[in-house]
Amino acid sequence: MPLTCRSGCKVNLLLNILGRRPDGFHDLETLFLPVPLHDELQFETADAGVHLTCNRVDLPVDGSNLVHRAASRFLAAAGLQRGVRIHLEKRIPMAAGLGGGSGNAAQTLLGMNELFGQPLDAMVIDGLAAGLGSDINFFLQERPALARGRGEQVTPLDPFPILSGRGLLLHHPGFGISTAWAYQQLGRFPEGLNGRPGRAERLVAQLTAGDLPGAMAGLYNSLETPALDKYPILQLFQEAFIRNGAIGTLMSGSGSTTFAVFPDLSSAQAAVGPFQAEFGVEGWTQVVEL
Repeated sequence: MPLTCRSGCKVNLLLNILGRRPDGFHDLETLFLPVPLHDELQFETADAGVHLTCNRVDLPVDGSNLVHRAASRFLAAAGLQRGVRIHLEKRIPMAAGLGGGSGNAAQTLLGMNELFGQPLDAMVIDGLAAGLGSDINFFLQERPALARGRGEQVTPLDPFPILSGRGLLLHHPGFGISTAWAYQQLGRFPEGLNGRPGRAERLVAQLTAGDLPGAMAGLYNSLETPALDKYPILQLFQEAFIRNGAIGTLMSGSGSTTFAVFPDLSSAQAAVGPFQAEFGVEGWTQVVEL
């Protein structure tokens, strides 16, 4: 009988790049916030190998796919001679800054561990996640989190009561932004490449203390500068959200999704109409309650 699991996404309330590392990656500090939107993964055992299918025909299902790579590494680490069939039902947009692919990879590790009777402990799973990508470790748990290093050093946090019940509006315009491109462009923007340490801890302290105006003013993303320089429409989206009642707005991750925090769910829902009247109905727009 197949095992079905949900795979979530996130926004970065803060992404502060602290400089380039000798290994080519970047040191950073970031504050992840889980978003209640999900892809779905189905797992069942097979005689051998990894067999991946997906509802999106434009998404490769070979070894270039993070789910496929995660499954292959899991089988090798667990020393299993059997294989797995996986179907990915993709609902979260790709190249969106929402971590959908990272969440898929994390859930593949967790789902296969359940499917095969927990052969790997949490420390091994964590190591596999870190080897697959920078954001994947965050998705091994479901709480907000502070992450450092290249994103793999994850410290889970308690939920922030000040955000409970707020409305979150997300808009992906239909085009993606390559994470590699965004980081490469940082060389043109020294302030974004060499951020001031401590911003993440300050934002966590503001959210914990219930200082909503201070926290919304502290939303920050080093990768916004190159993204908005190339795609100025993303700046227009943010300005429209503020005009229509948002109390904070930011591009998530490397983009291109822009999100906005509203006082409550109804005010976020009410902003969709004016936004689409100004920019059209193309793209992917979602409203959720935090």
